[in-house]
Amino acid sequence: MNLSESSMHKAEQTINEKPYSFMNSSNLLSGYDIKKLTIGALGGHSALDVCHGAKKLGFNTVVVAQEGREKTYDNYFKTRARSRSQIGCVDSVIKVPKFNNVLDEAVQKQLRGLNTIFIHNRYFWTYVDNFAAVENDFHVPIFGSRSLLKLEERDGSARLTTGQPYNQYHLLADAGIRTPKIFKNAAEIDRLCIVKASEAKRGYERAFFLASSKQGWETEGSHLEKEGAVNADWRSATIEEFIVGAPVNFNFFYSPLTGELELLGTDTRRQTNLDGFLRMTADQQHVAAKHVPLKMIETGHIACTIKESLVEKAFAMGEQFVKATQRSKCDPTGRGIIGPFALQGAVTAEEGREDIVIFDVSLRIPGSPGTRSTPYSGYLYGEPLSVGERVAMEIRQAVAEKALEKIIT
Repeated sequence: MNLSESSMHKAEQTINEKPYSFMNSSNLLSGYDIKKLTIGALGGHSALDVCHGAKKLGFNTVVVAQEGREKTYDNYFKTRARSRSQIGCVDSVIKVPKFNNVLDEAVQKQLRGLNTIFIHNRYFWTYVDNFAAVENDFHVPIFGSRSLLKLEERDGSARLTTGQPYNQYHLLADAGIRTPKIFKNAAEIDRLCIVKASEAKRGYERAFFLASSKQGWETEGSHLEKEGAVNADWRSATIEEFIVGAPVNFNFFYSPLTGELELLGTDTRRQTNLDGFLRMTADQQHVAAKHVPLKMIETGHIACTIKESLVEKAFAMGEQFVKATQRSKCDPTGRGIIGPFALQGAVTAEEGREDIVIFDVSLRIPGSPGTRSTPYSGYLYGEPLSVGERVAMEIRQAVAEKALEKIIT
C-alpha cells in the first residue's frame, strides 16, 4: 500500500511523542484527521465483519494480514470496481511476517497515517506476545476496552507478564452472574466436570476433556498427554462443573454515548469434531469413539434464538456485567466495557424453571457474524445489524458528537 509523505511524516511525529497511555485517549488521537478515519482490524476472527460494517457507514478500511494468510483480504474480498459499482469491503492490506508484527513501529506508522481506529479481536490478543505490549506499546486508538482483555484469561498465561489474580471468574462473581462450580483440585470432583486443558500444539486453543472423579481425571489427562493432545501442564487446568443445557452466546453492545445496553444477537457454536459425533447414531458414536478422540475446537457459529420470556433475564445479566466492569478493581478508570462483548453459556432446565449459566466471556467483538441473522437488533433498529455495523455506527455517532475520546482507549 502507498501512503503520502505528509501522512507518513505526521504519523512518525505522533508515534514518537512519549509517553502514551491506554488511559489517555486524547494523546492517541493527536494528529488525526477525524474527517478521514479508517477502520482497521487484524486479519482473522471478525475482520470481514468489521470491514463490511465500516464500508456500509462510509469509512475506509485496512486489514493487517499475516503473509500466507492474506488472500481473504487482499484478493477475495478486496474493494474493487465491477461494472458501474464497487464490490468488496477491504480497501488496504498491510502484510506482516507474523501477526505480532502489528506492534512494529513501521506498521503503527502506516496505521496512524491512515487515521486508523483499530477494532481489536481475539486474534489480536492471541498472537501478540503479551498483554502489556498491547496496552502500552500499541499507539493506535482502539475502539473498546484495551485494559480489560486480560481478564479473559482463566488461568496462567505466558502473555501475562505480571500474572492475573483477577480474571473473568471473579468478574462474573462480582456481577452476580451464575457460573459453573469451579473445583480447586481433582480431589474435590464429585460430579461430571469439564477440564479446560490447552492443546499441545496450539496452546491458545482448548483441548477439553470430561471426568467425573479424580481417578478418571488422571487417567484421561495422562492418556491425552501421551497422545500429544494436551499440554504437559494439563494438571493445572481449570476443572469446571459440566453444565447440561442448550448452548447460547449472548452478544451485547454497550454504548458509552447513550448509556444503553443492546442485545445484538444470539448464536451457538459449531465445534469439530464434536459436531461430527453428534450427527452419528448412538451405536456409531460408540464405535467411532474407540478410534477417534473427541475434540471441541470451535470452527464456526450458528444463529439461534431464545424464548422471549428469557430476554429480560438476559438483559438483566448483561446490565449486571456492565456495572461490574465499571468498578475500580476491574477498571481503575471507571469506564468499564466499551462496545461489543459476549456472555457465553447455556440455558438449563432445573426444578421446572429455566436458568442461564455463563461459562465464558468475550470482552471485545465476538467472532460470530451470523448474529445479524437473529432478530434482536432488528427489533431495536428496524433491520438486523451485524456487530461490525453497530461498531461503525458508534464511531460515526462519536465523530458527529465530537466524542471519540469516550469510545477509544
